[in-house]
Amino acid sequence: MRDCHYISSSVLDIEEIREIIEKKQSLALSEEAVYHIEKARKYLDNKMKENKTPIYGINTGFGSLCNVKISSENLTKLQENLVMSHACGTGEKVSKPIIRLMLLLKIQSLNYGHSGVSLETVNRLIDFYNEDVLPVVYSQGSLGASGDLAPLAHLSLPLIGKGEVYLDGKIISSEEMLKKFGWKPITLQSKEGLALLNGTQFMSAHGVYALLKANRLSLWADVIGALSVDAYDCNIAPFDELVHLVRPHRGQIKTAERIRKILAGSEIAGQVKQNVQDPYSFRCIPQVHGATKDTLDFVYKCFKTEVNSVTDNPNIFVDADKIISGGNFHGQPLALPLDYLAIAMAELGNISERRIYQLVSGLRGPAFLVDAPGLNSGFMIPQYTAASVVSQNKQLCTPASVDSIVSSNGQEDHVSMGANAATKVVKVVENVSTVLAIELYNASQALSYRGKHKTSPMLQKLIDDFRKEVPLVKEDVVMAPFIQKSKKFLKNYSLTDFTFE
Repeated sequence: MRDCHYISSSVLDIEEIREIIEKKQSLALSEEAVYHIEKARKYLDNKMKENKTPIYGINTGFGSLCNVKISSENLTKLQENLVMSHACGTGEKVSKPIIRLMLLLKIQSLNYGHSGVSLETVNRLIDFYNEDVLPVVYSQGSLGASGDLAPLAHLSLPLIGKGEVYLDGKIISSEEMLKKFGWKPITLQSKEGLALLNGTQFMSAHGVYALLKANRLSLWADVIGALSVDAYDCNIAPFDELVHLVRPHRGQIKTAERIRKILAGSEIAGQVKQNVQDPYSFRCIPQVHGATKDTLDFVYKCFKTEVNSVTDNPNIFVDADKIISGGNFHGQPLALPLDYLAIAMAELGNISERRIYQLVSGLRGPAFLVDAPGLNSGFMIPQYTAASVVSQNKQLCTPASVDSIVSSNGQEDHVSMGANAATKVVKVVENVSTVLAIELYNASQALSYRGKHKTSPMLQKLIDDFRKEVPLVKEDVVMAPFIQKSKKFLKNYSLTDFTFE
């Protein structure tokens, strides 16, 4: 039996999301969630019977068509038309892990009882999640303003028997999927289509996915940076606690402390150094890695708030007897931190590539980290690869959030472009994993030229484990497979010993 996570109004933490995903927990609505969903739906149905005045998105058109009144007999058609007409996604297909997150975050947002959806609709979304029925969603089409309209339309199409889904490793029609499970298409009631499409779950899912990977890579950057410190025979003084207590940024202090603990017992670190100072890429690891840590903390708080928010429109407040059309779907609170996250992670790649460059320079070891340089090119070109990836990240880090474009006949006259920021940051994070993998590959090679002196016990264990996957290079070989193995090592290796929490 799979563990079950009960959707409720209690705060859903980002780490809790990681646990739900990694442990493959099923989802179910708590009694509290069922109560709130049914209460809001009943209120909306009664309000529609009593009130004949236009209520945006419930008995009116959408966007600049907000003043067009829709008759009661056409309300289901209105919602279905909305879902179908907005399914205009293009570009690459969104990856399955992010689609799972979109489903989870949409369900979470609808459970608060401020959206007016039916219990049947939410339960069907939960069925999709639990049965691993993943709607095919496309990466382009959202302006990150009136919600992630196009991506969420594709996420919602299978509810009404339209679109395509991933199931059992294949893409099949939603019609075929419904037959397989014996489900009938959902008949959308008033406002339901709008509640499904208005929301920030495309941006949020990408952000959560990137953030979870970024936190792990931030730890890896410290571990690999410490390895490079020994591999380059660096001074340990710049990591002294006193240096960082007089400039007490939290991330900086934490990074220096971690480097000291990782290097504890290193014979290399304990040797008297010939070089009075080391290049910034080594000496300033606490300041640079620490600034990224502080950024990750900020982004974490932003996404924790968003994940536990209602982001559709209009919002229903039963106890206050109000239906309010607002702007909670606007992605600006995500667009800025997504851009910030991309920049902060790119900096981990930037400084890593500089350490790679120094390691192969020949200043403190053989040129290009190989015997008989000249006959052998050694680690010359992995540095080229890292430089190429780092430069691509610089291009990807042009902020999306400074852009805007008018849509819907001027009704939606400022947009966040948060969806573009979201897809970019995932690429940046993946690129950083490549650069760090190359640094690990290079630093482990450079360490072998440090002579009789040994690195710390912690790093020696890491190297021993790494060597089971990636050997020392004695002469020129095809490098690409070893870079891929290094990336796989970063992805799968347990870092529990390096957390020091």
